[in-house]
Amino acid sequence: MMRRVDRIQKSLPGALAARRLALRTSMPLQSSVASRAQYSQAVAVAGPAAEEPSPPSNGADEFWRKVPMWKDVSTDEFISWSWTKKNVVEHHSRSAPESLKGILASVLPDHVPFTSNASLVQSREEFIKDIFGGIAESSMSLRIMPHVFSRINWQDPRHDPIFRQFIPLKSLIQPDHPKSNYDSLHENHDSPVNGLVHRYPDKALFLHEADPEAMGGGLQVHRGHPTDHRRCRVGGDAYYLSPEQLAYIGERLIKIPNVKKFRIASKGLGVAPNRILDPNDQWSDALLWVHRLALKAGKRAALHTHINHPDEISWMTEEACRKLIEGGLTIRNQSVLLHGINDNAQTISKLIRALAEDLRISPYYVYQCDMVKKVEHLRTPLQTIMDIEAKIRGSIAGFDMPQFIVDLPEGGGKRLAGSYLSYDRDTGVSRYMAPAVTGGGTKENKVYEYYDPLPPTAQMDLTLRSLGVPTNRLSPLVLVS
Repeated sequence: MMRRVDRIQKSLPGALAARRLALRTSMPLQSSVASRAQYSQAVAVAGPAAEEPSPPSNGADEFWRKVPMWKDVSTDEFISWSWTKKNVVEHHSRSAPESLKGILASVLPDHVPFTSNASLVQSREEFIKDIFGGIAESSMSLRIMPHVFSRINWQDPRHDPIFRQFIPLKSLIQPDHPKSNYDSLHENHDSPVNGLVHRYPDKALFLHEADPEAMGGGLQVHRGHPTDHRRCRVGGDAYYLSPEQLAYIGERLIKIPNVKKFRIASKGLGVAPNRILDPNDQWSDALLWVHRLALKAGKRAALHTHINHPDEISWMTEEACRKLIEGGLTIRNQSVLLHGINDNAQTISKLIRALAEDLRISPYYVYQCDMVKKVEHLRTPLQTIMDIEAKIRGSIAGFDMPQFIVDLPEGGGKRLAGSYLSYDRDTGVSRYMAPAVTGGGTKENKVYEYYDPLPPTAQMDLTLRSLGVPTNRLSPLVLVS
């Protein structure tokens, strides 16, 4: 039986193959790489992308049709990146609330389970109010790609691992830990110029911007430190870049002699893998082009993505990964351990196997959740991540085993979760040793602290204080009259 991906590939012999050939032949893979103009010219030589046929829908799991407003959307349409951008589910300060309320009302049942066994329920209206309260509390805009929205179990969203990641509920949000802040990793402190974070001696994080010309300052810092920056990470989601911008950034980095390898970050494989399959969009062609340019220049480029739960993975994710992997690109995944989503050995084990065996992605890191504001309900104790690692180690091949990491607050950097100096499980305080940069630029060891989520009694005390309710010092649960 012919696999679905084979059917799709056999249906795209003409213009797509010609365009990919042009990308390979019109831009010679030399150490002096092609310019942005050459990239655009090569795409033009290949002919208009609109002439390429779209993948057929035969045999595909059209999971998005469960969403009423997309019940008549074909696979051809759903794969289209232009269709995706027009159908993002979003809500921000300028949005009319009726729009999101109408979408939610169309997918939710009359009564939404409040408990996992549905012994308690919320009405649809109460649940929608809970969502809008969560959006207001989190102070963030809501922006969900159709692929993600379609993967949610809307019959029981409160307990769905994808819903819990992407849509906040006021009833779940807890007061912030006293030590949390919006820049818990101190990236602003480690930013010598706008758009560049330099924490490690041989690695830097470059934050791309919409205008490629605005990258000059950060890239010049790279040029000025030939002995320091041998690794570079392009931060921000590269899916927001046009193919020409992505090619331009790659070309600029490859031209810097002291940058030997770099990685591009994007959640695209998890949230909108259809863009990579869309024959009318050139983002993945640009990515593979940059990869080939890097190889020819004796350097390495990789893609880092972010998938936290197996339910995020669809057949589109698998086929998008296949396209990039068979194009020679290295892909690594970085997950975050999240309470009520993936904080158990069974889920993490299933995720690792899906990444390594089905997607052929390296399960690179599993992170302890950062101590940032508005995510206290998603954080887990340090003990949880160590217990999970202990349970699955030995049951998964060593080369597929991720590193379980704490990215230390205050710029301490990444450390293995189990490498602490001390860990008091009662107070939830763990201490790690890591090098720190002094004012003179020298390195010296420093002790950094990470804090578990507050225990229930302390959390209740913090909740009451946030509401302005005085509490008894000796018993946080007793109100003072």
